[in-house]
Amino acid sequence: MPFALARKLSRRNLLKLAVATLPLAAVGSAHANAEIGQPAPAFTAQGADGKPVSLAAYKGKTVVLEWTNHECPFVVKHYESGNIPQLQKDATAKGVVWLQVISSAPGKQGHVEGASAIKINGFRNAAPSGVVLDPDGKLGKLYGAQTTPHLFIVDPAGKLVYKGGIDSIPSARKDDIAKADNYVKLALADLGANRPVAHASTKPYGCSVKYAD
Repeated sequence: MPFALARKLSRRNLLKLAVATLPLAAVGSAHANAEIGQPAPAFTAQGADGKPVSLAAYKGKTVVLEWTNHECPFVVKHYESGNIPQLQKDATAKGVVWLQVISSAPGKQGHVEGASAIKINGFRNAAPSGVVLDPDGKLGKLYGAQTTPHLFIVDPAGKLVYKGGIDSIPSARKDDIAKADNYVKLALADLGANRPVAHASTKPYGCSVKYAD
């Protein structure tokens, strides 16, 4: 094989290796437009009930966006323990709008139709304000959602004030919940007290969002 061709192929292989080994955060950041302190990206998408869901419709309210995948062990941890359902109930009782977002593509883990999403929420005692279906991944990539769970909080003025993990211990063990700092709960408490969110951006953890290839 001529030396020039061998060197060219070697460069291609190195490039492929570099792309393949990119960390999840770097891959996700290519799509991320949701920045702390900036207006949250506007969207209108289909809800699990067949009705459109628009972020603009909730201006004046605090909105939580929760990326979820009911088959992900990290999500299962927070639902089977009652952690996320209780957060949803506490938040919505105070007028917060809590929207689940399902960005799993057809044929991927966690993909469900609207009726199934509603039924699953009934089984796991979930209490979101609504469920957004995002099978093409456009909404997930608009926000830079990387994992399930991955949470974003929009304040009443429409600005993003939190993005990241649900808490401080990245594990799938239920026993760790009580020992962790619940970043979402703390952020909502800061908002409710008219304080700046102390931990506005944290590292998300969980299963990767199952976008289409």
